[in-house]
Amino acid sequence: MRTLFGTILAAAGVAMCAQGADIEIDFGTATGPVKPVHAAGQGPLLFGPDFSMFRYLKEAGVPYVRLHDVGGMFGQNLWVDIPNIFRDFDADENDPKSYDFTYTDLYLKALVDNGVEPYFRLGVTIENYARSIGKAYRIFPPKDFAKWARICEHVIRHYTEGWADGYKWKITYWEIWNEADDLTGQRNPMWRGTWRQFCELYEVTSKHLKVKFPHIKIGGYGKCSAHNVTAKLRGRPVSADETYRSRCFEEFCDFIKERKCPLDFFSFHGYITPDLVKPHTDYHRELLRKAGYGDVELHLNEWLCGDRKGYFWKRASLASVIAAFIASCQLEDDLWMANIYDARCAIGRYAPLFDPVENKPGKAFYALKYFNALYRLGTAVKCEVAGGQGKDGLWVVAAKGEKGAAAFAVNDSPHERTVTFDLGGRKPVSCRVVDGDRTDEELDIPYDIPSECTLTPHSIMLVTFE
Repeated sequence: MRTLFGTILAAAGVAMCAQGADIEIDFGTATGPVKPVHAAGQGPLLFGPDFSMFRYLKEAGVPYVRLHDVGGMFGQNLWVDIPNIFRDFDADENDPKSYDFTYTDLYLKALVDNGVEPYFRLGVTIENYARSIGKAYRIFPPKDFAKWARICEHVIRHYTEGWADGYKWKITYWEIWNEADDLTGQRNPMWRGTWRQFCELYEVTSKHLKVKFPHIKIGGYGKCSAHNVTAKLRGRPVSADETYRSRCFEEFCDFIKERKCPLDFFSFHGYITPDLVKPHTDYHRELLRKAGYGDVELHLNEWLCGDRKGYFWKRASLASVIAAFIASCQLEDDLWMANIYDARCAIGRYAPLFDPVENKPGKAFYALKYFNALYRLGTAVKCEVAGGQGKDGLWVVAAKGEKGAAAFAVNDSPHERTVTFDLGGRKPVSCRVVDGDRTDEELDIPYDIPSECTLTPHSIMLVTFE
């Protein structure tokens, strides 16, 4: 079976070469679960509001959608943000009439109807223009932390216990705020209080919610990218802003240890390349471990990678770099979840999955869909690449389940890659590919069996097995 899989790859663009990267997939050795690292932020909401494109979240098997920045600036004064749900902070938080769940209900229902579990960010949308225009609106600390926590309690009751004509949906993750550590003082577009105030808000809210809902998972704080880690690895100076963010993290760890705060998961962000997933994860795990929170789930719940200036849906290499990032997250033992930022249908560097002209999936969408084939199977298996995963842009992850097996192969390089596969006796039954010329094309399994074959540049491939 070593060469049969090579034959499938040959159909994707074979070229005989003298040298290649050997890949071995050991379907007999399980390495743990296939994790929800193909989750997303936001969904492809169209004007209207029109949720018709949410069906693609179901098609790709997106397991979670994080609800941050939904609808754009100020959440369009409609969606998700606490000030959009509880519009008058001086109102009675125990009175259902004080809440406006209308639009957020619609959004969450569209997710649930398409098999996606909401990942609820309790807080506000980023105010990107606050620094340039000199005025902020919703990013100040709540004037009463305890009341803010009680408001969050009623939001959770509405969506999980049916309070205020609500629902009884499964919503596991409730995240307190987002990127409060972005910048200092008046430059911060997410938090215009002190860092100590944020830690106190986290303490009051997490303790209150954990008492009221011991079964859900409470965490935060949507930490900014650890550019201090990147700087040290890349051999460049660590900036003052990066030093501030790392100090915030250290102080947060010390604070929750001293105050014995609940923390079921810690969320951090990474606008980084696939090779940086492990060092960034290790950095956060180590500090949490020192604080006594070494076993909490780590969520990379905002990520985007590669050349951010070129992130548009037509970019030829977009599918492969996103697929490589997903593979790197699956291979990182200390990481549980990853959410791409984001799954909007829009033009811009942060919306890579959909064609906003024709309102349909772009090439990068299939990185999530292909990985979902592994996620459905459930059990990850051992994969080895000569020189190590990611060597010259080559990544392979695979899984098995009760109904077969699958492999997810990525060539995130501009060059053809000669590969030889060892599959341990598994028989391939189907193959699909995305590259610069093809989008989710199904390939025939040929009968001529070369000993070596080539993955085309910037390609991703899904192969299923009996």
